Amino acid sequence: MTSTPEQEIEYRQHRFSPPPGATEIFLVRHGESAPARASEPFDLVDGQADPDLAPEGRDHAQRIGVRLAGERIDAIYVTTLRRTVQTAAPLAEKLGITPVVERDLREIHLGDWENGLFRKYTTDGHPIVDRLWAEQRWDVIPGAESDEAFGARLRDALTRIAAAHPDQRVAVFTHGGVIGEVFAQAGRSVERFAYLGADNGSISHLVLLGDRWIVRRFNDTAHLANPLG
Repeated sequence: MTSTPEQEIEYRQHRFSPPPGATEIFLVRHGESAPARASEPFDLVDGQADPDLAPEGRDHAQRIGVRLAGERIDAIYVTTLRRTVQTAAPLAEKLGITPVVERDLREIHLGDWENGLFRKYTTDGHPIVDRLWAEQRWDVIPGAESDEAFGARLRDALTRIAAAHPDQRVAVFTHGGVIGEVFAQAGRSVERFAYLGADNGSISHLVLLGDRWIVRRFNDTAHLANPLG
């Protein structure tokens, strides 16, 4: 009687799936906001500039809504600044979800450089801008929020959101500085500003389980039809 060889077991490459109890968080940078003009200062909310979206930003918002409408999204969070509320609106309407305001995910407070002055001084080549990048600290700007306080409030906010949504997926509409700090923490980056390049309207993706933060994607702009670069 001829024996047949046993079927060989195959071991395929691992495909990622979130650990049980984890929360998937899509961090969406708001669409492009209105330009700063000295003749038309922005409204302020708690001392921070609160511009509307520019027309380009409203287009970003629509494209984000289309991109994420087909995903399972269990909750939507926005900040106290209206550019995040306006960016989230198309998705919230499509999904029938009322966004929750999370104050601690607002942008870094730029102190004396609020209300468009950061944009101006960056364009003008102010010497403090060189210090900002050399030292990788926001608080070289006079009166700005300390980097430690900024990082702590973001970690606390995301920890609260994750605790409230185990095994769920959450879209958080927030700001470029926030995304940069969160990903620097998640990636334990030596350079604090390593992730400051998130585009307006981009989607970044984290999986949170307690103190474990897993990076899944950063600065996804496929829905914006942007060229590479």
